[in-house]
Amino acid sequence: MRESLVFLELRRISVLPVEGRVAGIAAVVILSLMFLGVAFWNGFPLIFYDTGAYVLEGLGHVFLVERAPVYAELLFLAGGALSLWPIVILQSLMTGYFILEVGRCEVPGLTLRGLTLIGALLTLFTGIAWYTGQVEPDIFTPLLILGSWLLLFRARQLGKVRTRWVMGITGLAVSCHPSHLGLIAGLLICAALLKLATRRFSGLPVPDLRKGVLSLAVALGLIVVGNLVLTGEFFLSKSGSVFVFARLMQDGIVKRLLDDTCPPRGQASYRLCEYKNRLATSANGWLWGDSGFHALGGFGGKAQQEEDSRIIVESLKRYPVMHLRAASYDSVLQFLEFKTGDGIEPQEWVLVPGFKRMIPRQMHAYLGARQQRGLIRFKTLNLIHVPVGAMAVLGLLLLLQHAAARRAWDRGSLPALVLLALVGNAIICGTFSNPHDRYQSRVIWLPALVLLLALAKDRRALQPVPESGT
Repeated sequence: MRESLVFLELRRISVLPVEGRVAGIAAVVILSLMFLGVAFWNGFPLIFYDTGAYVLEGLGHVFLVERAPVYAELLFLAGGALSLWPIVILQSLMTGYFILEVGRCEVPGLTLRGLTLIGALLTLFTGIAWYTGQVEPDIFTPLLILGSWLLLFRARQLGKVRTRWVMGITGLAVSCHPSHLGLIAGLLICAALLKLATRRFSGLPVPDLRKGVLSLAVALGLIVVGNLVLTGEFFLSKSGSVFVFARLMQDGIVKRLLDDTCPPRGQASYRLCEYKNRLATSANGWLWGDSGFHALGGFGGKAQQEEDSRIIVESLKRYPVMHLRAASYDSVLQFLEFKTGDGIEPQEWVLVPGFKRMIPRQMHAYLGARQQRGLIRFKTLNLIHVPVGAMAVLGLLLLLQHAAARRAWDRGSLPALVLLALVGNAIICGTFSNPHDRYQSRVIWLPALVLLLALAKDRRALQPVPESGT
C-alpha cells in the first residue's frame, strides 16, 4: 500500500509544470544526477591535461600566466583539496538550472517528465555529461551562451531574482576562460546590431543589452579580483600573444617570416632566428613539447612575448592574404571538429607528480578510475555523437527557416543565437588558438537541446513550411 502511494505521488510530481518551485528543484536535481552519470561510471571526476594546472593554481595559490585564475579559485572554494567531486557537482547543478530556465521560457507548461526526457536524451546522445563531469572550465562555454540568450531576450520573463542568478552564473562562466570574453563580446555586438535593426523593421525581438553588458561587467570584475588575489596586481591577462603565435607557427607563417628576414637573407634581430630551422610543426609541440619556447622564457617570458607580438605584426604586414587564408581554414576546420573524448585518456605521466603534492588523499581513487586505467573508448560513442551533432546543427537552420516563413522572429532568437555562438566559438578558438575537437565538442550539444525544446513545444516543429507561410 505504501509503495503504491509513493508511486502515485511520484507520478503526480512528474506531470507538474516546471514553473513551480517543487518541480523546478526536482528538475535541477534529476538533470544534475544524469549529467554526473559519466563521472560516477568512471569512478572519479574526468580529468584533462590542464586540470593539473588549475589544481596547482587554485590549491597551491600559484599564478600561472596561461590559466585563468577564476576557475582555479572556484576549484579551491569548492573544497578541491579534499575532493574534486564538489566542483563537478556544482557544474552539473548550474547546467541543470540553465536548461531548466531555458525550458521554462521556451516551452510553456513543460512538465518535469518532459524536461527529464530531454535531459536523458542529451545525456545518451550528446557529450554533455563528459563536460559537466570534467574538472575543466569547458562546460562554462555553453552556459555563457544559454545565459546570454536568457539575459538578452527573456529577462522580463525571468523576473528580478532569477535574472540576478542568471546574470551571476553567466558572469562566472565568462570569467572562467579568456576565449569567453571574445565570445560574449561578439554576441553583444550582434545583439546591438539587432537592436538597431528593430528601428527599421517591426516584429524583430528587442534584446536587453543592459543585462548582457552587466554580465560582462561581472566577469571583468571577477577576473581582475582573481588576478589580484593571486598576484597583488590589477590586470586582465598576461598571456599576451603566446597562443596566437603558436597557431601561426603551426600554419607556417612564422617560418616564412624568419626565412625572409633572418640572416643571411635579412637583418632581423629576432632571438627566434637561431631556432628557425628547428621550429615545432604544431602549436602543441611548440607550447608543450621539447622546443625553443621554454628556452626563450615560456609563458612567463616577457621579452619573448614582446618578440612574438613583433613577429605577428610584421607577418600581418607582409602576408595579409596568407593570414586570412590560414585563419579561415582553421575556423572552418574547428567548426567541423567536435568528436567527444579529446584529451580524456590516461595522463599519469603528466599529472601524478603534481597530484601527489596537491591532492594526495585522492590519488587512490584517481588512479583507480576507468580513465586512468585506459578503459574508456570513444570510437563507438562518436558513431552516435558526431552524426547527432551534425544533424542538430542542420536542424537549427530548419528552425530558422520556420521562423522566417512564419515571420515569428522571436521564436528564432534561440536557434539564431546558438548558431552564431557556434560560429563565433569556432572562429575564436580556431584563429586565436588552433583547432581541437574539444573546443567545439563542448558546445555541440546546444543545437540538440534547442531542437528537443522546439519539439516539446510543437511536434510539427521540423515539418517543412511553405515560403508563403500558409
